[in-house]
Amino acid sequence: MVTYQDATLAPLKNTGQIRLYDEASFEGMRKACQLTARALDELASRVAPGVTTDEIDRFVFEFGMDHGALPATLNYRGYTKSSCTSINHVVCHGIPDAKPLREGDVVNIDVTYILDGWHGDSSRMYPVGRIKRAAERLLEVTHESMMRGIAAVVPGARTGAIGAAIQSFAEAERCSVVRDFCGHGVGRLFHDAPNILHYGSRNEGVEMRPGMIFTIEPMINLGRPHVKVLSDGWTAVTRDRSLSAQYEHTVGVTDTGCEIFTLSPGGLDRPGLPEAA
Repeated sequence: MVTYQDATLAPLKNTGQIRLYDEASFEGMRKACQLTARALDELASRVAPGVTTDEIDRFVFEFGMDHGALPATLNYRGYTKSSCTSINHVVCHGIPDAKPLREGDVVNIDVTYILDGWHGDSSRMYPVGRIKRAAERLLEVTHESMMRGIAAVVPGARTGAIGAAIQSFAEAERCSVVRDFCGHGVGRLFHDAPNILHYGSRNEGVEMRPGMIFTIEPMINLGRPHVKVLSDGWTAVTRDRSLSAQYEHTVGVTDTGCEIFTLSPGGLDRPGLPEAA
């Protein structure tokens, strides 16, 4: 049975209980999430053909250090980088390396900063130079899927309403929703209850209540939804090598709907804008 707990009284570990945060906690999350959003904004002008994902990762680390924040992925369960960079058919958890980006690539950059103990988690897609129309369309569908999921966040509804909104739109656009990964509770912990599925029925899942904080981060494929994890233990790719895309926001449930903590201060978190920046 699902239980809810005042976050100020909960232990600093994932107990399976759903934390309900207060306004002071929301303010802490706003600061951490806006730092992450600012870093992602800065990357819009840095992603280009010839740039390596190691260079991107170095920027993420240095930007965090300059602002008193630690990248949450650094040394997380043995992961050695400050971000995840997932290119083309990589679904998620791509590891930055010395290989340069190429014209026509699309790359997801996933950043989480820990600021004053709060985790700001977000990711965006970036076109590398000019990209094909099929890739443009996938980015548009993926972003719209996420925003429809966010629109389903209202107190009293079930978390399944988020997945239902995402799945119904993505599949109507002849794309598929990855089932192997999901959104998650976040706040004082990097990964917490509840899991947020990006598919399913609106009557499934737990009841959303004011004070809940979690990520919505659908991964949408042009081909089939099946993925596999490579031998490095992190990198997940599409089995059919079809193109994959992901967008992610961190949201908090309010009395009337939700607040998106990771919105871009420069308005650069929508498809098509990073290249123009």
